[in-house]
Amino acid sequence: MNDLSDVRRPVSEANGLPNAHYVDETVFREECDALLNTQWAGLAVASDVPEIGDAKPITFLGMPLLLVRGRDNTVRVFQNICRHRGMILVEEPRKIEGAIRCAYHSWCYGTDGRLVSTPHVGGPGQNTHDAIDRATLGLIEVRSHIWRDVVWVNVSGDAPAFEEAMKPVIDRWAEFDQPIYHGGADSRFDLKVKTNWKLAVENYCESYHLPWVHPGLNSYSRLEDHYNIETPGCFSGQGTEVYRQLQVDGKTAFEDFDGLSDKWNTAAEYLAIYPNVLLGVHRDHAFAIILVPEGKGDTTEQVHLYYPTQDTSEVARVNNAALWKTVFEEDIFVVEGMQRGRQAPGFDGGRFSPAMDGPTHCFHDWVAAQIQTHRAQAQAAE
Repeated sequence: MNDLSDVRRPVSEANGLPNAHYVDETVFREECDALLNTQWAGLAVASDVPEIGDAKPITFLGMPLLLVRGRDNTVRVFQNICRHRGMILVEEPRKIEGAIRCAYHSWCYGTDGRLVSTPHVGGPGQNTHDAIDRATLGLIEVRSHIWRDVVWVNVSGDAPAFEEAMKPVIDRWAEFDQPIYHGGADSRFDLKVKTNWKLAVENYCESYHLPWVHPGLNSYSRLEDHYNIETPGCFSGQGTEVYRQLQVDGKTAFEDFDGLSDKWNTAAEYLAIYPNVLLGVHRDHAFAIILVPEGKGDTTEQVHLYYPTQDTSEVARVNNAALWKTVFEEDIFVVEGMQRGRQAPGFDGGRFSPAMDGPTHCFHDWVAAQIQTHRAQAQAAE
């Protein structure tokens, strides 16, 4: 279980990750630290809190967090606990009209995290005390960054700056560095999948399975129209040179993003951004999927669709969401089947097709590298 050297071999020689990395609780907890807490991981989307004062509680790897759009229109992430006795502050999504008030002893916080009120903390009628320094007792903020509407968090606080860590993918999709608009309630859905989150990444980033799992999609965007994308240490995925725009009543459903090069007239790309965000771009829409690990064998896929303008047709949005939901649902039996297969003691992680599985091997190599580094640091600290 501890030897990952075979995983890190060249793709023509490598084995996949051992079974324990999908079914063992101890390894799952180790990966939460090595792959999620110390990296820039996807938490939510900024569109979850669209208006000033909106707050949404989120549990991330067991941690109670709070997504808030402050009075200054900045989206922040805090630990969802009062600094007094650790009480949960916000139980359900709601709008903060005044302050974030703890229901236990009524300590109050601004939407920027400042501790603004401590009733009776110095005794009845005394709202201050020399031992309680409000300036140092604000909500605990979690380092965050918003890119392509995804709220990325670095829980440990020590990852490189987001712009540095994600520079390869930011540069690759520089043409799409322009406003995107969430399609709203009809452009989001969740899929509950009984699989380890890594298998969802592995399946998404390769096109090898298209002819058998997605026959409808493969009927026009064929396997031979696809190409592999591999950027070690950051992302991997697939692209297609054949993309057909959605039509409604014989007309193109959505406007194009501005100023795209001719490549995107017929192309689309789908990237797994390590560790847990899956992104897709097309000339006229985009999507983001945040993989939420609910346990070693359970994952929630949060799917969000985006458009170049706000004034899109509801009928077109609904149709587009339905098409993508069908595609993503077609993958469920595969990732759940692989999860069940990881209970077979004779499985050695499998082998990779050097021609077709490069993006998946790229992800496995990243996982193994992060775990090796994490273990070396833990050993050095002993």
